[in-house]
Amino acid sequence: MGFQYSQSNHRFFVGITDKDWFDYLRGIQPDEVNFWKPSGGNFRALSPGDLFLFKLHSPNDFIVGGGFFVRSQVLRSSMAWDVFQQSNGCRSLGELRTRIQRYRSTKEFDPEIGCIVLTAPFFFPEANWISVSSHWKKNIVQGKGYSTSEEVGASIWRQVIERLQLMGQVSDQVNEDDLSWLPDDGIDRFGNEILYRPRLGQGGFRLLVTEAYNRKCSISGEKTLPVLEAAHVMPYAEKGPHSLNNGLLLRSDLHILFDRGYLTVTPDYHIEVSGRIREEFQNGRDYYKYHGSKLHHLPESQRAMPSARYLEWHNENRFLA
Repeated sequence: MGFQYSQSNHRFFVGITDKDWFDYLRGIQPDEVNFWKPSGGNFRALSPGDLFLFKLHSPNDFIVGGGFFVRSQVLRSSMAWDVFQQSNGCRSLGELRTRIQRYRSTKEFDPEIGCIVLTAPFFFPEANWISVSSHWKKNIVQGKGYSTSEEVGASIWRQVIERLQLMGQVSDQVNEDDLSWLPDDGIDRFGNEILYRPRLGQGGFRLLVTEAYNRKCSISGEKTLPVLEAAHVMPYAEKGPHSLNNGLLLRSDLHILFDRGYLTVTPDYHIEVSGRIREEFQNGRDYYKYHGSKLHHLPESQRAMPSARYLEWHNENRFLA
C-alpha cells in the first residue's frame, strides 16, 4: 500500500470527533474505522478514496489523524457493531449505544446511525498534531470540506503528507486488487495522481459487497439484511483479498455451507451442491433445489463480478465433490 504525493487539486474533509473515540482507536490500531454520526443520515462530501481527517472537539483544535473514505451508510447500532466491532471506537455494543444516547434527545433501543466508513486509518502522535485554531470557526458542528486549490486546504494537505512521510507510510507500491472497491471510473479518475490506494477492511468489504448485490443473496434472492453475509470466495486466511471480485453475498446458512465446501459456484456462475450433505446429514432438500441453476443475482458492475480465478480456487480447494 502506498501514498503518492502530487501537486494536483484534491478535496478532503475534516470531521469533528471525541478524544476518547480517537484515543481508543489509536490504542488498538485497526485497519478500518466507523466514524459514526449519532443523528443518522448519509455523508456525501467525498468520493471513494478521498481523504477524511479527524479533528478533536474544541478547545482541542487539532487534526490528529484520518483515513480514506470508502462509503457512507445508515445502519442500526446492532448492525454497525456486527460489521465493525471495536472499530466503532467502543469496547462493546452497550458502550456504543450509551455514547449514541449522549447525543440524542429520545431513547431508542436500536437506533439508526450514520456510518462513515474509512479504511487505512492513521493516528498522529501528539507532537505531530496539526493546529487549525487560527482559522477554525467555533460554529462548525460536524466538520468542514477543503480543497488543495485554496491556501488553507493546501497547507493542511502538505502538513498531513509530511507527517505520513515521517511515519514511514509513503511509497509507490500499488496492488491492483486494492483498487477494486473504487467506482468503475476510479482508476481513470484517480490515475497516477491518487494520494493513496488503500486496501479495504473486513467491514468495508461487507458493506460494499452487500450493496454491489443490491442487498440480495446471490443464490436464493433473500433480501432480509440481518441474515445476509459477504463471503470471501478465496478465504482471507488463505490470502484472499477484501476485494469485490472475491466476494459473494450469501444468506447466512448458505455462507456456512459455501465456506465448508458443501456448495460452490463454477466460473460460469452455476451452483453445485455436494452430495455429502445427503450422505452426512440425511437431508438437504432445501439446498439441492439450487443445484445446476445459475446464480440468482449478480452485480451490475463488471469489476464487482466474482473472479473466475477465485471461483476456480474454491472449486478445486474447498468443494467436497
